[in-house]
Amino acid sequence: MDIDKLQKALQKPALYEKGDQVMWTDEHISRKLLEIHLDPGQDLASRTPESIGRTVDFLLGFCGESPVDILDLGCGPGLYLELLAGHGHRVSGMDFSQNSIDYARARAKEFKLDIEYQCQDYLKLDEQDRFDLIIMIYMDFGVLLPEERSDLLANVFRALKPGGSFVFDVLNDLNVEQKFQAEQRWTFEKEGFWRPDPYLELSSGYPYPEAKVFMNQHLIMDADGELATYRFWTHYFNEGDVREILSLAGFESIKHHENILPASHAWSGENVTFYSAVKPES
Repeated sequence: MDIDKLQKALQKPALYEKGDQVMWTDEHISRKLLEIHLDPGQDLASRTPESIGRTVDFLLGFCGESPVDILDLGCGPGLYLELLAGHGHRVSGMDFSQNSIDYARARAKEFKLDIEYQCQDYLKLDEQDRFDLIIMIYMDFGVLLPEERSDLLANVFRALKPGGSFVFDVLNDLNVEQKFQAEQRWTFEKEGFWRPDPYLELSSGYPYPEAKVFMNQHLIMDADGELATYRFWTHYFNEGDVREILSLAGFESIKHHENILPASHAWSGENVTFYSAVKPES
């Protein structure tokens, strides 16, 4: 074990300093993540069936009576798209996890649903005037770093048809202390989420209130003492923050929507705000 390296890793990182690992393309982690997506009793990777149903009912309000073209960014195993396809809409999904996409494709084939899935980083979205509605659910908007967020909005704006809507959810700035915990916690696993072999995990959190962001860090040490660092940045916003960001990206008709989700924990109910914005007709 390299004590000096461990000590350095335990220091608070600089704002937006990245870890040395990417979770989404790791074969073992992506299998575990899919299991969590599909567990209706957990509200971690995907929300509960009740929350998903309420969200889909909300999203249908942006679709009108005739079928429209919908894209779900970060679609996971397609839980929202299956419901939207069931209402007759032409739906597509994009996700970075091959396991989730493979599962979603198999489900679509099994239930004869016409859903197009792409295994791709949604930051590389490259479409032009194709979709009536683009959605990004479970606060993915808030995990993007500022430059990534700007790139995403430019790509979404381009991919929407004139008059099309972008709908997403974020953590708002209510009850911030309840949403983020800064305590350090050591855990030993013989086999778990992060690795198929024994490992030691140190999880910790760091607030950066000047940027309205909180970082969760997971240090994973294997049997040989090698360290891997996973970092996840989560922003929280008020209405003025989001309006400014979307206006700069060219969107109009910006609206906020409260209490779409049931009040079950600090990352649900009144603590999450949905936003909708429209690409101008001309």
